[in-house]
Amino acid sequence: MIIWDLVVVGAGPAGLAAARVAAAAGVRTLVLERSTHPRYKTCGGGLIGTSLSAVAGRIEVPAHDRVDRVTFTRDGRRGFTRRHRTPLVAMVRREEFDDRLRAAAVAAGAGVREGVTVRGLDQDPDGVRVRLADGETVRARTVLGADGSSGVTSRHVGVRFRQVDLGLERELPVPPAVREHWRGRLLLDWGSVPGSYAWVFPKGDRLTVGVIAARGEGERTRDYLRRFVDRLGLSDVEAEHNSGHLTRCRAEDSPLRHGRVLVAGDAAGLLEPWSREGISYALRSGALAGEAVAGGDLERYERDVRDQLAPSMRAGHRLLEVFERRPDVFHALLATPAGWRMFVGFCQGRASFDRALTRAPVRAGLALLDRLPPMVSRPASTRPEPVTTLPR
Repeated sequence: MIIWDLVVVGAGPAGLAAARVAAAAGVRTLVLERSTHPRYKTCGGGLIGTSLSAVAGRIEVPAHDRVDRVTFTRDGRRGFTRRHRTPLVAMVRREEFDDRLRAAAVAAGAGVREGVTVRGLDQDPDGVRVRLADGETVRARTVLGADGSSGVTSRHVGVRFRQVDLGLERELPVPPAVREHWRGRLLLDWGSVPGSYAWVFPKGDRLTVGVIAARGEGERTRDYLRRFVDRLGLSDVEAEHNSGHLTRCRAEDSPLRHGRVLVAGDAAGLLEPWSREGISYALRSGALAGEAVAGGDLERYERDVRDQLAPSMRAGHRLLEVFERRPDVFHALLATPAGWRMFVGFCQGRASFDRALTRAPVRAGLALLDRLPPMVSRPASTRPEPVTTLPR
């Protein structure tokens, strides 16, 4: 029986980043993926600068748009638009982006098996036995789990989650006039459900329209999406994909490894808590895991995540707390030059939230917000519904 140095469970950004790094270092690597690439993945598909840096020189990013304008609204009202001289976000379709990552991992020497479902893991002194649905067993010295927050590997490691959110999304095919209207621009709307927001991401002849809010607010979240799509004048467009998923953000003391099994990306609960941006965390954590395996030091992965990713996640939780309490003030602050600069820095990967929160003006502003009473919103059904004018 072949014993692989590394078996990666899941061929998304985290797993494929790890496979590419490890295989390029001479680690005999096999990736197991339940689906077959290219496959649809529920995801906004916005690549910030941190993600673009992680794949630079490794793949050609299949961007369908590059956004330099952002419109912000507060539940459909109080809209304002800001424009930057250079692009802020690259818009990709995950089926294409992930397939490029797969090809890069294969080019580095990794093997990929698709249409394979992992049922369980068993560790022994010789390594890890990966049990497949068809009864086959794959042997590995080390396993990296990248099969999502509800996957086999996350449960095996015992990942604990501090924050769970429900995301709902529609992929809408749009005619040329609508496509041209949204070219180079995105819309972010801060919703009526505490901590929620909605988005419009342009991707050529598609718009990705979605909302996200805390789990447990399912009906209000679905109603928010319906109202948002109505405001956009897109309620009659039949969706190519109409899907939902849960995003889970790890507790800070949650394990990242159990024995010779590591987890990265969504499987580890690694994502930015306020925006719920996860692609950059998947790419970075996967690369860190691949480097640790190649170096024969699995504990290094835990240290690297603690040092390089955890501080920004901690700051993101702080921002989310403020956003949940006073989204109106948060919205107003984004309209200021300082707020816009922080948003641009985040999008372009030039500034992290943890560094931003060390600045005296930001700390003072957050302290002031802490002293304000939480905003109480009426149920959505009792509020008059405005007609939102699309950004021009």
